Amino acid sequence: MNAAPALPMLWITGAGGLIGHHFAQVAGQMGRWQVIPLQRAELDLLDPASVAARFRSERPEVVVHCAAMSKTPACQANPALARRTNVDATALLAELAAEGRFALFSTDLIFDGRRGNYPENATPNPLHVYGETKVSAEAAVRPHPRHLIVRTSLNYGISPTGDRAFNEEMLLAARAGRTLPLFTDEFRNPLSVESTVAAVLELLLAGATGTYHVAGNRRMSRWEIGEFVARQHPELRERIIPESLRSHQGPPRAPDTSLDCTKVARLLGRTIPGLTA
Repeated sequence: MNAAPALPMLWITGAGGLIGHHFAQVAGQMGRWQVIPLQRAELDLLDPASVAARFRSERPEVVVHCAAMSKTPACQANPALARRTNVDATALLAELAAEGRFALFSTDLIFDGRRGNYPENATPNPLHVYGETKVSAEAAVRPHPRHLIVRTSLNYGISPTGDRAFNEEMLLAARAGRTLPLFTDEFRNPLSVESTVAAVLELLLAGATGTYHVAGNRRMSRWEIGEFVARQHPELRERIIPESLRSHQGPPRAPDTSLDCTKVARLLGRTIPGLTA
């Protein structure tokens, strides 16, 4: 009896985070790939020699790059580390994966938020280091002949560490006794992590290349998002208050980074659901 052919190998970086964890779970259940979920303990992306050695040993056919330094304040505080993590590590992986497929998760925060409903070909103009590093990461990936860049928005869900999704961050802050001012005039396209993973897997299976916006079909203010989370977790209700960006005195914030997702809806034959109920 002949042995079954080996499944193609799929690397998923950032598998300890919200999207990476769910991606590894769902992709593993599909039986199409040999899924290798990679957390920092398994692969230090800041050690180029180790990354290259492991890649050349395993030769994954697909790399889904979810790992990133994604907290805006942390990136502002340490731009050199942000660049090493978000740009240099991405460029190395894309170069190593030149003969396979490479998918990068990017963000709606590459835009300045002055217009909203951004299509894929809109010109980025980030307001902070995090956005700048993601623009550079996209540029590093774009020469790859079979690249897929996925710009997404706020993802709702449950992460392995309980602190990666925006809803988890809100609950942790509330339980610590903090009041959460939420802007009524700052807009995103939030969606569940399950919707994000399902859409990106469909894109991979369809052989899609290029840049796609993958976000919920409902444009919501930060305040509306907070009300949604409070409906799921009533203990949050007394901790959230509406506020306007006009009163914000901290680092610049993009008022409307909502994404036009027409392109992905056309390919998938459906819109991606936002947060409802």
